Amino acid sequence: MNEKDRAFYQAWATLLQWMRDYAAEHEAAGFEKEADFADYIYRMERPYDLPTTVMSASLSDPGGNPVLLVNASPRKAVFKEVVVHPFQSHTYRKLTLAPDGQSLAEGKRVFTKERLYRLADELFGVGEEAPA
Repeated sequence: MNEKDRAFYQAWATLLQWMRDYAAEHEAAGFEKEADFADYIYRMERPYDLPTTVMSASLSDPGGNPVLLVNASPRKAVFKEVVVHPFQSHTYRKLTLAPDGQSLAEGKRVFTKERLYRLADELFGVGEEAPA
């Protein structure tokens, strides 16, 4: 695996950790692994060299229903991207390796932990006033 691909999957593992952090900090959200990379599942005795086995994960409501779904391209894909998809929406974001070679970005705009938290807060209704 080349260095650029290794950096992409390390940035993916970082995004997954941010999601775990968000779930740990918010009672209404849970982190769920949705799927592993297929080449991990079928690897037999070969060592696994990616920083995570998780290919798809979600922040879900207490009933286990996905609210924010994310997934990464498999190792064999030529163009690597992460798709960030609010589950009840037709819109989504595509993230690729940022020019800094360490982060994920939407175009040239780095996708930070703060941006993830802001999106998740919006989807989970954090900070909204209760109806009167």
